[in-house]
This record gives sequence, structure tokens and C-alpha cells, in this order.
Amino acid sequence: MSNFTLADRGQSSPPSPIRALAALAQDAVDKGVNVMFMNIGQPDIETPREMVDAYHDWDEKVLAYAPSDGFRDYREQLAGYYNELLQPSGKSVDADDILVTVGGSEALLFTIAAVTDPGDSILVVEPFYTNYAGYANMLGIGVDAVTTTPDDDYHLDLTKVEAAITSTTRAMVIPSPGNPTGVVLSEEQLDGLAELCHKHGLFYISDEVYREFVYDVPEGTLAPSILSRPGTEELAIVIDSVSKRYSACGARIGCLVTRNKTLRQAALHFAQARLSPATVDQYAAMGALRTPKSYFRDVVKEYTARRNVLVEGLNAIGIACEKPKGAFYLAVALPVEDAEAFSEWMVEHFTLDNDTLCVAPLNGFYHTEGLGRNEIRMAYVLEQDKLKRCVQILEAALAEWADR
Repeated sequence: MSNFTLADRGQSSPPSPIRALAALAQDAVDKGVNVMFMNIGQPDIETPREMVDAYHDWDEKVLAYAPSDGFRDYREQLAGYYNELLQPSGKSVDADDILVTVGGSEALLFTIAAVTDPGDSILVVEPFYTNYAGYANMLGIGVDAVTTTPDDDYHLDLTKVEAAITSTTRAMVIPSPGNPTGVVLSEEQLDGLAELCHKHGLFYISDEVYREFVYDVPEGTLAPSILSRPGTEELAIVIDSVSKRYSACGARIGCLVTRNKTLRQAALHFAQARLSPATVDQYAAMGALRTPKSYFRDVVKEYTARRNVLVEGLNAIGIACEKPKGAFYLAVALPVEDAEAFSEWMVEHFTLDNDTLCVAPLNGFYHTEGLGRNEIRMAYVLEQDKLKRCVQILEAALAEWADR
């Protein structure tokens, strides 16, 4: 018998529901099946030429470490990006309010670690991005959950948020636009959440990686940022990333932004322990900041069309859902009792003329046991014709599943 054992957190850490079907999907691909991947938020939109050119233009004799908090030049350019975003509010940030990280995920990990101790908890709105709970488990902290449902279009109720705060809650972790629901918080909702943080002594960790992707609004409108709201200087931390904004998921450059100097210093200690973010990717990220606004105009137009194709297609086959207001995900309830079993069966055993579909079961996006059993997340990161095909595959799969 082996004497080697794992810590409880390592054994109990939940698997990623986003990648849960990856092995089955790969088996299907190996058998020659054409798999439509809607489980992972990997955009097929082209990365901006400004970013790609920056990779090609990098030409140094030594690939050296970067500073632990990121190149100052990049942080200054990022501050310029945020200050343009914050102009109407009169708020501002500077380079020393920013810490560059290895993707938005590391920014999230550093921030949660900086504001909690083992035994504390974070408050999330379920369904939620699964890494929130994954990092909580890694750090030995708990999760307090506010439940939203497809019946109310995943609407956030501030009264329920306050009721979910416990004696161990140290921070809220709430995205806008949201993954997996596409919910976009209004300025009034941000202010209400900030008031609750003041009242209960909590930090507000705002995941804003989909900021540019908002729909049914005037051209150029972005999701409001917690950085723009009054009285949030000490409590607000923004999590950000180049991954989705510039369709550059492989670049692994993110950042955290906070005006709280003590919090930023605590996060820097973690950054120093992991040495540095990637050098060349930071130069590419500086190139990305030169992306013209027309790029985002075209991307938002395309995602709006994709969203419409998917939602209208689902409604046409009897699956009721509303159009999400942001990001590029749709959370939807299926007419099945167990969406996880159905999703596994679909990718493993079902094809429609050699096509099948891979989605993310939503039960893993909930903290409350038993919720989300009949829901899935669909990432509309495929071309419109492919999305129409996905709806056809889903309709046929549901019919065959019902007849089993």
C-alpha cells in the first residue's frame, strides 16, 4: 500500500465542468466524428494584427525575466486604457495600482488569497465561473452562494445577496458581464453591491474580462466598471485579461487593478514568489492596446448576430431562453432530468450525419447541491452557420434521448 496521500483539498477539489467532456470529445474526434465545441470559451475571432505583429517584432538577444509586477511601460499603458474607460466618472488609476499576472486566473487567485485567511469565505452568485470555487478550495476557504435561476433570467436580487452574507464572508466575487449567464450589472446594481460591502466590511472582486462584449446598447458602450463607482477606492479590485478581449487565450496575460495599496502589496508578495509574468506576451499585450476601436465594433456586431442565431434557433425548437446582454455564453435549461448524462451521451454516442455537439453541463457551476441538473452552458464562439447546425444536432439528440 502506498504511503503517499493527498491533502483533503487536493482530493476534494471539483473537476472543471467546462473541460469535463474533453476526453470523450477527443475520443469522438479520433474516431472521425466532427465535434462542434461549445463547451469552452475559445473564440474563433482573429487576434488583432497589432498583437500578432508585436510577437513577430520582438527581437532581443536574451529572453529575460520581467519585473514581478509586470513591465512599468505596460502598466502605464494599461493605466491609460483604464483612465479612458473611467473618464465620465472623474476616477483614475495609475501604473502602481496595477499588477500584471499570468492570465486573469492568477489575478483572481492572488486577490482571493490576499483578502482571505483559511476558514474565511467568499460570496458568489450562482451559477458562477467555476474557478471561483476551485481557488476557494485551494486556499482552504468556504463559498457563500446567492442563487439565480433561468426562471428569472438569472437576475441578481440585492436582498438575497445581503441575506447570503455570513460571519466568515470576506469578499464578493461577481463578474459583469457574467460567465456563464451573460448578465450585465447596471451602475445602480454596482452601487448597491458596493454599499453592502461598506456595510459588512467586504471587498468587492469584480471580474470584468468581458467588458467590451455588451449587446443591444449604443455602439461603443462598455459594461460599467466598479472602478468608476464612488467610494470604492479601498474595497474594489478588478480582475482583467487579454484572453477574451483580444481573442488571445494563449497569451496568458492578465492583471488586477486596485487603489488599495496594502492589498496590492500583498498580491505583489505572491507575484514575487512566482517570479514574473511572461516577457514576450507583455510586449504583445502592449501591441494589443493599439487595437483600433473598429475591431471591437465588428466583433460585437458578430457576437450579437451569433447570439441571435443561437437564441432564436433554440426558441424555434421549443427551448425557451432570453438573449443574454453580454459575454458570449448562454445558460439554458433543457427538457431533460440530467443534463450531464445527456451531454456525455451526446458527445460519446450520438451523431447527426457524423456531427455531434460538446457543451458544458451547468451543475458544476452551482455551489448548492442539486441545482443546475437540467441546465447547460453554450459558448457561441462558432460561426453563425455552425451555430445553426448545433441547434439541429441538439434537437435531434434530444428527440433520440427522449425515445431511449
